[in-house]
Amino acid sequence: MGPFQVLDHDSALDLGGLRQQAVLARLLVARGRAVPMTVLIDELWPGDPPAQALSTIQGYVSRLRRALEPGRAPREEAEILVSAPPGYALRTGSDAVDTWLFESLVRAGETGDAAAVWDRMERALGLWRGPALAEFADLPWAAAEAMRLDELRLMAVEQRAEAALRLGRATATIPDLESHASAHPLREEAWRLLALALYRTGRQGDALGALRRARTLLREELGLDLGPTLQRLERDILAQSSHLDSPAPDAAPAGMTAREESALRVVVADDQALVRAGLRVIMENEPGLELVGEAQDGEQAIALIRRTRPDLVLMDISMPRLDGLAAARRILADAAPPKVVMMTTFGTDDNLYAALRAGVSGFVLKTSPPEQLLAAIRAAADGDALIDPAMTTRLIAAFAGHGDPDVPPALKGLTDADLDLIKLVARGQTNQEIAATLSTPEDSIATAITTLLTRLALLDRAQLVVLAYESGLISPGTAP
Repeated sequence: MGPFQVLDHDSALDLGGLRQQAVLARLLVARGRAVPMTVLIDELWPGDPPAQALSTIQGYVSRLRRALEPGRAPREEAEILVSAPPGYALRTGSDAVDTWLFESLVRAGETGDAAAVWDRMERALGLWRGPALAEFADLPWAAAEAMRLDELRLMAVEQRAEAALRLGRATATIPDLESHASAHPLREEAWRLLALALYRTGRQGDALGALRRARTLLREELGLDLGPTLQRLERDILAQSSHLDSPAPDAAPAGMTAREESALRVVVADDQALVRAGLRVIMENEPGLELVGEAQDGEQAIALIRRTRPDLVLMDISMPRLDGLAAARRILADAAPPKVVMMTTFGTDDNLYAALRAGVSGFVLKTSPPEQLLAAIRAAADGDALIDPAMTTRLIAAFAGHGDPDVPPALKGLTDADLDLIKLVARGQTNQEIAATLSTPEDSIATAITTLLTRLALLDRAQLVVLAYESGLISPGTAP
């Protein structure tokens, strides 16, 4: 859920390239069950496995084991990524894997008193950092698992809202439900909860209006009327049935009061002063939001975020020194990162795809109306991921079965961190400047560049710069 990574305390382990990471991801999806080697081969190279697929996977497993258990002796049995003839399995505690813990919390949230359900759903949604398994979206098994996890996330949002209504917290729930229903307009449960929350706050007309919106959307999209549950709710609202009234509130969980009383802390990163001023005005006039800082480029943004620890970042996708995508990847790799919503003036498909792969929780156009920007902020804070409606249809059409358009053929197989490093070298930055930009020790930068040169069979930095320009990764107009 979010960028695929393994953390050892606060440090991300080096899991190798995407195909090697996909082996670990596939074993995670199996939830401890053995995955035969034949299945791994078929699912990592659908329809076209290489001749050396078996030995390639064995090599991947060997390197993953060294990363996961660095202290293991050479002939000692692995304890995490284990051999399970005729394949491999991942054996670790359920709390050690976010997706396993997330699912167990959501399943447990289907029963229990309202306060316990609210607590569990808060914890579950707090684990969600962005689209699940986005790095492997072109592999059918990963796409299916991502859809399953996203459905569980929507269930968690609705279970938490239901618990809040049972706790007598209808007013505080309405903004989240508005965002949820707008982002998922065909979910009747979202509209039921929103209409009920509006009714319980004395907004009978708005509650009926929400149901009318639901009816219009269902008719336009599916040719259907409201389902029986929503039709019954509509009749009960018109009749002001007593069973719709707020129940006597249960004892609220301790975290709920704190959440309602504290504002969502936001950082804005954009190199245009006019954009920053406009966002400042929007947030000053929106209850529950607090602007805690502004940055003019990606480097400033990283330093500001690590200092202020905001809940959410509004990040321009194109900024000098360190662009928004590179900065977002750095931010989201930190321990307990904030949510990131990416902003752009011109929403290209490649930018959108790259942003989703980075693990951001929203992608909006700067020309969007204020309510759309606010909806993206609320959705991200709620563990959702909102894409500007103007781009959704194009995304679906453009990236069904799409590869990675962000990486030129000459640079295929490199990680996002490698590509960010090449861009900074191509823009003429020294090792010292790159180290400052990425908040990384200078000797680590020197080692990383040497490794890249060796991997790409290049003699020096000058050849790396030429390759960056010739491959289209950098254009002359993007250099400072």
